[in-house]
Order: sequence, then C-alpha cells, then structure tokens
Amino acid sequence: MEIIRVKDAAQGGKKAFELIQEGMNNGAKVLGLATGSTPETLYAEMTASDVDFSQMTSVNLDEYVGLGGKDDQSYRHFMDLHLFDKKPFSETFVPNGKASDLVAECQRYDDVIAAHPVDIQILGIGQNGHIGFNEPGASFEGTTSVVDLTESTINANKRYFDKVEDVPTTAISMGIGSITRSKKIILMAFGEVKADAIKQMIDGPVTTHLPASVLQNHNDVIVIIDEAAASKL
Repeated sequence: MEIIRVKDAAQGGKKAFELIQEGMNNGAKVLGLATGSTPETLYAEMTASDVDFSQMTSVNLDEYVGLGGKDDQSYRHFMDLHLFDKKPFSETFVPNGKASDLVAECQRYDDVIAAHPVDIQILGIGQNGHIGFNEPGASFEGTTSVVDLTESTINANKRYFDKVEDVPTTAISMGIGSITRSKKIILMAFGEVKADAIKQMIDGPVTTHLPASVLQNHNDVIVIIDEAAASKL
C-alpha cells in the first residue's frame, strides 16, 4: 500500500489523474469509478484535459435503489454531469436503481464486471470505513448486492437531498470481492472526518468491521490523502 500525501483535494485530483494517464499509457482500458464529493476534483482534471477516453469503458460502483438516471440525485446523473457528458467513453455502466427485479439486476451487473475486468478502480472511503456501499460486516468475498445503508452513511449523504427523509435507505453496490479483483486501486480521502477511517484502514487489523481494511491484502493500492485525512497516522 503506497501512501501519497497531498496539500488538498485539488492536488489529490491532479495526482489521481496522473496515475490514470500512466495506467492508460500502459494499456488500461476499464476504469472503475466512484461518486460523491471525493472524486470531483479528479473528474474536473479529466474533463479539462485533452485526453481521449472514447476507447475506454467505465464501471461504476453503485446506485441508489429507487432512483433512475434522470433523477437529479442518482449516481448515473452525477456521472453524466461531472464526466460522461463532457468526456464520452466507449461504454459506461451504472447499476439500474429502478430495476423491477433487483436480484436479476445484481446478477446482470456481476456479468458486466466479469466481461469488463477493472484495470484501475477509484475509491472513496466512508467515515465508517465502507467502500462502495459495503457497510461494516460486509463479506470480503461479496459480489453485487442490494445493501441497507447505515445511519451514518445516510446522514453523510443527506447534504445532497432536501431533507434526510428523502435519502434512499438501500443501494445496489459492487461487492468487496469484485472491488478487490481490480488490478490497481486508487483510494482518495480528504478532510479530518476521514482521519479515523484512514488510520484504521492502514494501521488497524484486517476486519469486516472496517471494510476498507481488506485493501491491506491487495498487491497494488495507492492511497491519496490530504494532511487532515492523514492527521491520525
């Protein structure tokens, strides 16, 4: 696990973009992408660049159950707004939060991941150590599933909604087993609120109580953190 300390989120986005460019130059074709505030600076770097992504494929981590691509708070909408509308990809995959059969949708998404093995996976980390929407207790071998969001995750995401009652309580998430099969993982974390999770992820035991700790077992992980997120290391 390589730790890269940066000044702030803007510098972190630049560094992550450099690593993606390096990976693409070495043949990477599939990017695993995340949503939320953490990767926004990375997507800003990608859209401002002259790099052509039209031969690349993206596979996103998750989507809220009950939200479709036209919903302003959906992760498909987030990705379109921040990246895909500005930088077209060959193919883009996000789980269908409005699927009528969620079990079948999870299997479909596992098939997508199997057909498009991820070369570089971008991750954030929740304050409780979740990756994707894999909350504490999730199996390290897990594949795509419908997950119940914890109160801390719902509270962390309520800033994107008019009121906390509007925040979905379930999501479709790529499983930890699928995430860790990515060839390279780049985890980004900024701000003091992430310091405890980063400390436990790097220095704590590998345990399902802190899902991100499983990354200690992966052979190619780069962690990009600002000084605030690194403050407890």
